[in-house]
Amino acid sequence: MMISYKKKKYPKILIAVFIALLFFLILNFFSQGIKNVFYSISSPFQKIFWQIGQKSSNFFTPFLMIGKLKTESAELNIKNQQLLSELFLLEELKLENQTLREALDTDLQKDFKFITAEVISKDASKDSILINKGSEDGISKDMPVINQQKVLFGNISDVYKNFSRITLISDKIFVFDVKTQNETLGIIKGNGNLNLRLDLIIRDADLKEGDVLITSSLAGSFPKNLLVGKALKIIKEDTKTFQTAIVEPFFDIKNTDILFVITNFKN
Repeated sequence: MMISYKKKKYPKILIAVFIALLFFLILNFFSQGIKNVFYSISSPFQKIFWQIGQKSSNFFTPFLMIGKLKTESAELNIKNQQLLSELFLLEELKLENQTLREALDTDLQKDFKFITAEVISKDASKDSILINKGSEDGISKDMPVINQQKVLFGNISDVYKNFSRITLISDKIFVFDVKTQNETLGIIKGNGNLNLRLDLIIRDADLKEGDVLITSSLAGSFPKNLLVGKALKIIKEDTKTFQTAIVEPFFDIKNTDILFVITNFKN
């Protein structure tokens, strides 16, 4: 009985193996066709997914590029600012050196000992200027301040360690003696807001509009022969002993960056 069962089983196994081999051969033979059918069916979906991928890539690429460009732009801006700062400092140094050379070429060095200072702040409403030199640089209170053309600006009113304040001669606290080209004596008074007034000119004195006023140094407040301003409008009244004048100061705080603080002078 057992032998009969095994004999019947072997033919079935052989048939199954034969069918499997035949299926494998058929599949291998038609593999290119099957793959082609698969690609044909799936290609539209693959194209859609590929386009989505491309669009996603293209969508994010500008943002990535923008981010990169912003970073590069920020770095360039920093470098440009550094270069501009260096250029500005070089220009400032060049200007200071040029102004100093011009001052040395004039009689300024012969007449005075001075400290060169840079203007760092201007306040026309208070008739004052701030400079970048102070007590550590040898600046003291009441020292006169001029430019390279010997135009009088004022004097040192407040001294700090590294900077000082200059009160302009247009401040109302100022009263000092001046003279004209023909030696006519008078008094300059500060009117505030960068304005000056000439006073105590004797009535019969020959004072004309346009006359240049310079320091006379009688009171010793400032060195002599410093440029102060020019007479604009002469005011003469029959009932008064003295004539007066509105004076245009020669100092120009808008276009001044370098000043000279006179440390000592002889009248």
